[in-house]
Amino acid sequence: MKSTASLSAVDRILEDAIRSRVFPGATVEVGRADGPLTTIVAGRQTYDAASAAVDALTIYDLASLTKVLATASLMINELATGRMRLNDRVRHWSDGWTGDDRQSVTIQDLLEHASGLPGHRPYYQSRRGRASIEVAICEEPLAYPPRSQSIYSDPGFMFLGLVMERAAGTGLDQLFTAWRDRELGANTELRFRPEATWRDRTAPTENRPDGEERRGEVHDENAEALGGVAAHAGLFGTAAAVGACARWWMRSPALTQFSAKSRVPGSSRALAWDTMLPTSSCGTRLSAAAIGHTGFTGTSLWIDPEKDLYIVILSNRVYPTRHNEGIQETRRALHDAIVTGLEDAGPAAAAAAAE
Repeated sequence: MKSTASLSAVDRILEDAIRSRVFPGATVEVGRADGPLTTIVAGRQTYDAASAAVDALTIYDLASLTKVLATASLMINELATGRMRLNDRVRHWSDGWTGDDRQSVTIQDLLEHASGLPGHRPYYQSRRGRASIEVAICEEPLAYPPRSQSIYSDPGFMFLGLVMERAAGTGLDQLFTAWRDRELGANTELRFRPEATWRDRTAPTENRPDGEERRGEVHDENAEALGGVAAHAGLFGTAAAVGACARWWMRSPALTQFSAKSRVPGSSRALAWDTMLPTSSCGTRLSAAAIGHTGFTGTSLWIDPEKDLYIVILSNRVYPTRHNEGIQETRRALHDAIVTGLEDAGPAAAAAAAE
């Protein structure tokens, strides 16, 4: 659907982005804690004129939104039950986590990207499966002393997922499915390893090196090496499903704890989430209380509890190749246009958008 008059600038930004080949299409959902306000769609699944048009049911590879939608959500339960604690030493959960320089690393350090682990490593080039990749991460030299700085780390979250599985005694996908069914409802279209019936409405991501289309298969190579189920990437879903998860977070008593900014020097991170900065992907109009996350494939979620607002933007900007950075400017422009439109329109127009 098209946006309301107050959000007409959003349509123009999306159309410009498609024309500039930032992405072939996108879905945007805007909402409050009590429900969505509007859904805006644009473009197609690919740049082919015969490709299916994007609609509210289009499925996207959510990439690193997995870190907050799945991993952080599951961690709330681990902490509430006492099965895991933020100050647990990682060595307690992995016998392979050896070496004097890493013995102080905690679960909180992994969540805050302050463990000392590097930002990215191509484990998929030589490793397959959970046991092999866990060994690789345990053998990974630390890039800096723990808690001295923060480097956004996929290996840190990959490892966090592996120790969560060990603590729970079951796989991450089973844990997430049980959580989703209980908290969001079994019909919520948010899952690892999407079923075959989703394929036709799933936007493809980057073509494989041989030119074959990648559709419904996880884009992140390390997540693929972990069987498509990982704590750093792997979720697929609709904008409505991401919005449902956003509303769950907005109502959660744990929101305050998980949105508290890290004390690590120079870090903008909270527990799994990022916090608002002038340079953030959410632009300049959200409040200092906002938290959010992006995904490499072209996805993002920002939540502003002070404004009672969430914004979901899903796209496949990596189609047909990842060498495209236009999403950075587009994301910021979209967030600014949404917040400006809602604030300029006032409560009456916002209520009308929800009808």
